[in-house]
Amino acid sequence: MVGLKPSDAPPPLGVKMASAGAAACVADLITFPLDTAKVRLQIQGEKKGVEGIRYRGVFGTISTMVRTEGPRSLYNGLVAGLQRQTCFASIRIGLYDNVKNFYTGGTEQASILVRILAGCTTGAMAVSFAQPTDVVKVRFQAQMNLDGVARRYTGTMQAYKHIFQNEGMRGLWKGTLPNITRNALVNCTELVTYDLIKEAILKHRLLSDNLPCHFVSAFGAGFVTTVIASPVDVVKTRYMNSPPGLYKSAINCSWIMMTKEGPSAFYKGFVPSFLRLGSWNVVMFVTFEQIKRAMMVTKKRYEEGN
Repeated sequence: MVGLKPSDAPPPLGVKMASAGAAACVADLITFPLDTAKVRLQIQGEKKGVEGIRYRGVFGTISTMVRTEGPRSLYNGLVAGLQRQTCFASIRIGLYDNVKNFYTGGTEQASILVRILAGCTTGAMAVSFAQPTDVVKVRFQAQMNLDGVARRYTGTMQAYKHIFQNEGMRGLWKGTLPNITRNALVNCTELVTYDLIKEAILKHRLLSDNLPCHFVSAFGAGFVTTVIASPVDVVKTRYMNSPPGLYKSAINCSWIMMTKEGPSAFYKGFVPSFLRLGSWNVVMFVTFEQIKRAMMVTKKRYEEGN
């Protein structure tokens, strides 16, 4: 057995939500430079590059950013990113099993349709709480740290304040519709694919319920999610990063992208998206399973001691 053994008792909701939030923060810390590179590639073409800077590929983007803006630029928006994951992942991942059980009435086996519905539900719920943190994160990642180039924001709290003062509450919840669409897709694809792959592996006894099983399931979930969610992700990033008046709506943003840049624009940053989602899924799900089991071991020992 590689890693901690699964608990005999099902983990309570609090354990699942805390484990999901913590695991997502660990995954963000490790994969954030890939996410920043993805954002830069996605907004390229939206406007002319500053001082002729162009990004080519994920590692080329990272190299260019380090060379022109310094290594710290790769972690622009990290604070907002961690704030986002703390409330976002704890809801969309931590609540998934409970919502799934709610839809099935507590029956053992859930159909694919029920799993998809549960994933869409928790994904949409999470966005309604975490949208302002996502807006700030994306804007920080898109912001260049170059001499002579004015910076939109100097700090996370200043960014929240600035957006609220200049764009109102609508600015903080800008892009909610494409983000709900994107995260409903991501969440149901990510969690349902992970669920199904893991279930199939255990059913056919290819692997036991341990780290290698979690790794394979998470990697598969990351690839499938990237293919399905990339177009919505690009529109979401463009729209949330845009200044007031550039796009009338998310649909208008999609139309302008299609007419000006063609269908390939919707898959800009696909490689960094996959590298990020694939690696993020692996780190998050493996960490999630282990933190959840560690918390259950601690809980059991505490109860036995009392």
